[in-house]
Amino acid sequence: MAEKETRNFALRDKDGNEIGVFTGKSPRQAALKAANRGYTDIRLRERGTKKVHIFEGKRVQVDKPKSAPAWMPDKIWKPQVKKVGTEKLEEL
Repeated sequence: MAEKETRNFALRDKDGNEIGVFTGKSPRQAALKAANRGYTDIRLRERGTKKVHIFEGKRVQVDKPKSAPAWMPDKIWKPQVKKVGTEKLEEL
């Protein structure tokens, strides 16, 4: 199976301004990165297309995994995202 290429996704605010870029092999992977930085209303436009992926994101504090190294704190932040849908942009 061929390995997927990384893609660039531009994070958009409520006004449609692009305020950041996240990379990932899928829109969900890029959304997890955005959620880990504190964004909750995540609208990612794939670079080169007019498709916008819409996610709801949050960070929750969980116990560290049993296989974690000793230097890791007891509680870590873990991002969670839920896909709400997609939109097509009229203008670009």
